[in-house]
Amino acid sequence: MSAPLPAPAEAGDPDFAELLAQRPQLSAHALDGLCLEGVPLARLAEAVGTPCWAYSAGTLRRRYGALRAALKGAGLDASIHYAVKANDNLAVLRVLAAEGAGADVVSEGELRAARAAGIPAGRIVFSGVGKTEREIRLVLAEGIFQLNAESVEEIDMISSVAASMGQVAPVSIRVNPDVDARTHAKITTGKAENKFGVAIDDAAALYARMAALPGLRPIGIAVHIGSQITAGLAAYRAAYAKVAELVRALRGRGLPVERVDGGGGLGIPYRDEIAPPPEALAGALAGAFKGLGLPVMVEPGRWIAGPAGVLLARVVLVKRGATRRFVVLDAGMNDLMRPAMYDAWHGILPVSPGALHAPRSPADVVGPVCETGDTFTQGRALPELAPGEVVAVLDAGAYGASMSSTYNARPLAAEVLVEGDRWAVVRDRQPFEDLLARQRIPEWMG
Repeated sequence: MSAPLPAPAEAGDPDFAELLAQRPQLSAHALDGLCLEGVPLARLAEAVGTPCWAYSAGTLRRRYGALRAALKGAGLDASIHYAVKANDNLAVLRVLAAEGAGADVVSEGELRAARAAGIPAGRIVFSGVGKTEREIRLVLAEGIFQLNAESVEEIDMISSVAASMGQVAPVSIRVNPDVDARTHAKITTGKAENKFGVAIDDAAALYARMAALPGLRPIGIAVHIGSQITAGLAAYRAAYAKVAELVRALRGRGLPVERVDGGGGLGIPYRDEIAPPPEALAGALAGAFKGLGLPVMVEPGRWIAGPAGVLLARVVLVKRGATRRFVVLDAGMNDLMRPAMYDAWHGILPVSPGALHAPRSPADVVGPVCETGDTFTQGRALPELAPGEVVAVLDAGAYGASMSSTYNARPLAAEVLVEGDRWAVVRDRQPFEDLLARQRIPEWMG
């Protein structure tokens, strides 16, 4: 049984009802409080402890299916390669693997995680600006779908390694189109000053050079302009138009182009952003590439996993400062780095039914880490929260657990997968003993 929620105490931010209305995986019940799918989050926090990550399997499937349908509806021959860096939990990867997703990986660890979760090597793309020789040898031995090379130096390295192994590496060149995606500076990847890709004006000559090198099979062009893109589709269209022009130039030189990798970066509404739907991205891809008769690839991470997760945290205490109310949680910036690193906004909801319907006043929500930057939000309209009460930090399924650390010697939090009214721990809470287990004191120190 759901109950109506009150209006916000603070203008500008979405209220509790608005946050819930945009997140069908969450609901507020009069007796159970906040639920993820059919699981009351208060009970989950009591059983597993806090901090704790909880992921909705149904949301992962629903969002993957929506993107797949949008690409199909645009008439594209498209494949989806989930960006493992967003959330590399094996259970999350297994859910997506069962839906037919491939993977976009940027390290040996991510490759091993994708393979362990059941994603075939033939659906894996290896990206990143700093692939090591060891990683290149591994991906060639695995027989992955595609390597995205990002520099002439890397192309030479791949050629040398592949030739020494008697292999032929399927390589796409990642181009830098010098397009501003109008997202946060730290997650912009398609401008000329960014470290990613090769200048698009140099790509044709480099592609021709690659075709002449031993151990390489040039297969296409890749582009990725940034993450959390919500400022319309103009940047995508501009980047894709440049890539399409490059493909035509390569074909004009008699060079084979088998496919185009359109990257990822489609944003989600954390607060009140108007994020483009997947149909808009599909339309931008179709507008640029459908006439070329090429298969296209996309590499979403946040768009699929972000809304699927919440971070559960318990109130340690409420500190009454000289001018502010500080709600101190047992989760900190070591758990969820995004607010400290990107000034990111996340919805915060109490999970108890009483707190969901109580009057609200401004509060700063902070963690226990010994840094001023360990702040989730300032001046947020929240009810009075007593020590021991649990809150849910929303849209934490991407770049949450995968970016977490043990700073301040704080163990990594547990992770849980929810499906309907079932749930299971899919990563145990790290025991304190693990923090010391791989450390050694030199013998000469006694």
